[in-house]
Amino acid sequence: MIPALDEEAALPLVLAELPPGVIDVVVVVDNGSTDRTAEVARAGGAFVVTERRRGYGSACLAGLAALFGEHSESSARIAAPLDDDDVVVFLDADHSDYPEDVARVLEPLFARRAEFVIGSRVKGGADMRAMLPQAWFGNRLACFLMRLFFGARYSDLGPFRAIRVGALKRLCMRDRDFGWTVEMQLKAHVARLATEEVPVRYRPRIGKSKITGTLVGTLRAAWKILGWIFAWRVRLTLSRPGSPRSP
Repeated sequence: MIPALDEEAALPLVLAELPPGVIDVVVVVDNGSTDRTAEVARAGGAFVVTERRRGYGSACLAGLAALFGEHSESSARIAAPLDDDDVVVFLDADHSDYPEDVARVLEPLFARRAEFVIGSRVKGGADMRAMLPQAWFGNRLACFLMRLFFGARYSDLGPFRAIRVGALKRLCMRDRDFGWTVEMQLKAHVARLATEEVPVRYRPRIGKSKITGTLVGTLRAAWKILGWIFAWRVRLTLSRPGSPRSP
């Protein structure tokens, strides 16, 4: 699954670098692009799902609706619905990730050690030459807060990740924009999913980031990510046994 917004320059490289024989179906979700993103995706052999509502989470939800065989205004059924034992891989369209690392991300799932795998750019040696300083700082802060408030030992909010379909359905994902990655990781921790981080490589993206490339985008992303962390801490505290609002 590759969410994409105005990535006609980078996307062909991403599709060309996916290792053959590892991925069965490639889905590109065109998230309201004004360039030729959808055309280059089809030319590269990908199925294209259109989601005009902007937002990383909106794109992911539309792509999943198509993969799960659900019909909606913004998605079209791609193939037979996935089984719970199938795996969905999420990959960015801007060529910052190395698609060749997908086998490394999938290995813990195929070995049955994990239900959810995060490609860690931090463990892979990425630094501020590849990640903008504000993105690097925000990523480290979010991971610190998740460890402080939840005991969740994550090193990264990396978008390169894989999860088994049955586990993904249990998470009931709903965030439609910048909170998608942190929502998945918090819910995975609370649900006690078997989770593993693997080192992946990272490089400067092609083009300008739609999130951390602008001040407004950076502030919105920070607000959403930190909001998820604090809101979930409050929610879990109130749901403890003996709490007046415990279910």
